[in-house]
Amino acid sequence: MSDPETSSSARRSLSALAPGLYVTATPIGNASDISLRALDVLKAADLVLCEDTRVTAKLFAIHGIEAKMAPYHDHNAAEMRPRILRRLEAGERIALVSDAGTPLISDPGFKLVREAVAAGHHVTTLPGASSVMAALTLAGLPTDRFFFGGFLSAKQEARRKELADLAAIPATLVFLESANRLAASLADMAAGLGAREAAVARELTKKFEEVRRGALADLARHYEETGAPKGEIVVVVGPPAPQAALCQHEIDAMIENALGRASLKDAVAEVVAMTGLPRREIYARALTLSEGAE
Repeated sequence: MSDPETSSSARRSLSALAPGLYVTATPIGNASDISLRALDVLKAADLVLCEDTRVTAKLFAIHGIEAKMAPYHDHNAAEMRPRILRRLEAGERIALVSDAGTPLISDPGFKLVREAVAAGHHVTTLPGASSVMAALTLAGLPTDRFFFGGFLSAKQEARRKELADLAAIPATLVFLESANRLAASLADMAAGLGAREAAVARELTKKFEEVRRGALADLARHYEETGAPKGEIVVVVGPPAPQAALCQHEIDAMIENALGRASLKDAVAEVVAMTGLPRREIYARALTLSEGAE
């Protein structure tokens, strides 16, 4: 691993900030959780792109930053990208921030980064706070392998299908969730993912930070009884427990049971999610069993 730049050399490089796009992490709650390098880049940038300029303005006021801001979000991104690329072509230094945390993680920006790279512009990142990483470090669950699922669907049927697709992943799962859907989502996770340990983290790095740990079903019951909590929420779910190898008779029984309730396609998806076996293998066996039953 290379040595970090000394503060003096870093300051010299920032005094002549190179043209390009700077993907800059901002705090997820505590305003002090921002790097010295990020502060320097934001002060030196010709333009700072924000999800909501009002949110970023509060951070700028705390740290004495007077940079010019412009909105960049899902609703204006297609219109703004060509303008930004022209400014980069003209040699400007542009920083991209989100309302909180690391840009592009469930936030707009990847298309801008992709097009800036394709156009040959300098693109770099200023790493920092991330609610995903913060929740992982506090959950007390395995962190050697994890899958970020973002926001699950607001509609229960679609959400349950998404969870079925994720059930066999041999890793800790991380989701973002809104407070008013938390209890229902946890209940669907308990039904679709099984008896797994989980953690609900909210208000991370803020005064009322809380991490509640327990079984998915118990967490679902708690939030159903207490109501929607306040703040931004991250749900971390432990990986599936190792399963003993299933014999062919057991697999056939699972397939036949699923075929009795669903179409061939849906039955195959259900059994694949439950067993983690290759879809091609389950499909071939399901086809044989369905033909034999005719």
